[in-house]
Amino acid sequence: MARVILPPQHPLSAGLTGDSRLVRAYRGERSDTTPVWFMRQAGRSLPEYRELRVGTRMLDACLDTALASEITLQPVRRHRVDAGIFFSDIVVPLKLVGVDVEIQPGRGPVFSRGYADAAGVAELTGIDPARLDEASGPITEAVERTVAELNTTDPSTASGQVRSGAATPLIGFAGAPFTLAAYLAEGGPSKDHLAARTLMHADPGAWRALMDWTAELTGRFLRTQVLAGASAAQLFDSWAGALSLADYERHVAPASARALSFVHDLEYETTLREPQDSADAAGAAITRPVPVVHFGVGTGELLGAMHDIGVDTVGVDYRIPLDVAAQRVGADVPLQGNLDPALLAAPWPVLEAAVRDVLARGAAAPAHVFNLGHGVPPETDPTVLTRVVELVHEAGAA
Repeated sequence: MARVILPPQHPLSAGLTGDSRLVRAYRGERSDTTPVWFMRQAGRSLPEYRELRVGTRMLDACLDTALASEITLQPVRRHRVDAGIFFSDIVVPLKLVGVDVEIQPGRGPVFSRGYADAAGVAELTGIDPARLDEASGPITEAVERTVAELNTTDPSTASGQVRSGAATPLIGFAGAPFTLAAYLAEGGPSKDHLAARTLMHADPGAWRALMDWTAELTGRFLRTQVLAGASAAQLFDSWAGALSLADYERHVAPASARALSFVHDLEYETTLREPQDSADAAGAAITRPVPVVHFGVGTGELLGAMHDIGVDTVGVDYRIPLDVAAQRVGADVPLQGNLDPALLAAPWPVLEAAVRDVLARGAAAPAHVFNLGHGVPPETDPTVLTRVVELVHEAGAA
């Protein structure tokens, strides 16, 4: 595959985010402290978010460039986390290519029909995923707008000055092919994803066609965000935990690898600040890939296979300790996670002990990005999140 060098103005190429705590951790290096951000940090737990969203439907907010950018920036300003995560939804690329989908409050993505048979799959796959490139203007503009703000100041410092030449990086994200297929097959949310699992075995040909299609669509969505300025890409497989290891490896992993191929060819040129070994010299020009992260829910038995699809960092949910996860993925793999979100409502001494335990277990990996083991619950007190960030930064620097 031909390599694509990101332009000089990209935050990675310009030296704005390549040495940030987050990007260094994603490539396996520890810096002055442990970086931290939270899945679903942009959203329902913030009063400023709820005020901004009044009267606006979820997908409309995702496709309003000013709104999506502002929502992405809100938790970075408030919590001083080490990364922004682009405010969007995994079904946005489906919406952009013309699939009839809406997000119902309290339920989630709902489609006009389910696509659990060959006819339904044929209808979907008749839509060319390349149409997304033509329809992604709002995504590109929102990312560019967000990155411009993040590059101007570094909210992780009280003064607003850029810290050590590093702006706050933006993480692009997309839903993994299986999670998209699970919603599509059912026509909406499901407790057991039975429709998708049934199609997988009852009609392998239709299943492969569906997974190939969702892989290309979500891969293009990720690529759009990186080209617009995101400094890392994360693939979320919310429902992969419903699968056995054998089914994941045979019926899902190839499609996830295909999705990530849309960012694997993206690289940036930079110079070494510190020699990596005796053959290197400070100031030497090098080319690095854009870091890629993979996270799944309930995937403790799949972690090794998830890493093998071609990712730099593996996100771990709250069900498995990080030191155990390190044994499963390999001692050379950076980890992200994995505080149980339920602990955010616990008394501070309990929460503090849990945060310190996660940090201690994260030492089993070459680098660790502190996060939750799933998303921020909507009822979370935002001041607790800010306090957790402060604790992680303080403890990680010790």
